[in-house]
Amino acid sequence: MTASSLFLPVKRPASRRALRALKRHPTLCVGTAILALLTLAALAAPWLAAMDPQDIDPLTRMKPPSAAHFFGTDALGRDVYSRTVWGARVSLFVGAVVALAATAAGVALGMLAGYFRRVDAFIMRIMDGLMAIPGVLLAIALMATLKGGLGTVIVAIVIPEIPRVVRLVRALVLALREQPYIEAAVTCGTPVPVILWRHILPNLFAPLMVQATFIAASAILTEAVLSFLGVGIPPQTPSWGNIMAEGRNFVAVAFHIILYPGLFLGAAVLAVNLVGDGLRDMLDPRLARKL
Repeated sequence: MTASSLFLPVKRPASRRALRALKRHPTLCVGTAILALLTLAALAAPWLAAMDPQDIDPLTRMKPPSAAHFFGTDALGRDVYSRTVWGARVSLFVGAVVALAATAAGVALGMLAGYFRRVDAFIMRIMDGLMAIPGVLLAIALMATLKGGLGTVIVAIVIPEIPRVVRLVRALVLALREQPYIEAAVTCGTPVPVILWRHILPNLFAPLMVQATFIAASAILTEAVLSFLGVGIPPQTPSWGNIMAEGRNFVAVAFHIILYPGLFLGAAVLAVNLVGDGLRDMLDPRLARKL
């Protein structure tokens, strides 16, 4: 062993690093693991599903869970397990797309409102008007006026979520634009787009990551509510909200129809919220110690 080798960093086994990360951020690790399992199940739905989720078999209506039907069957004889696995694709896709779209639109509008005082009042009054209407009612109104479908559901959920991001970004930009390095960049004649892109946007990353996870969880729940009320995903497309809506009239005789999609829905929302809490603790250790 040479003298120089004594100063080389010691590489720890992957299992030790994973255990250390679990001890430091347990909520983040647990939430990520649950979300990864659900995502893998959604992607592998064609191979995990025992049968076609649209196959109707009147002879096996409302059968309890068994070896042939892991989660039982619904009122039309369709396999609840297959429909639940395929429904994960819709719910997780809606959550991810809504989080990305609402965050992107909110960042753009929030940065404009926080940095340019001339457009601040105009943008924020529109956001206040949107926030005055309950998100679910606004989504139902949009669904009633637009053609139903997955894209319409995403748009109907994105619009009520944008004001939350705009208010957060605006508050952060108002604080950042008074920092000395921003004033120095303005004094040096740095173009405004460069200031926004290089100096302000990177400082928004940490709070936006946490906010995006909460938007994703809210979007998953809102999609399930809209589908449950019959104004969301079309009935021919399996989703957790549709499955529970179709099984609500048979709760007394076939509770399993709403039990399993409800458990998957709860697990998905719990996992996303755990990831958000874990990111908050990891990105802001001082707040975690106070809690």
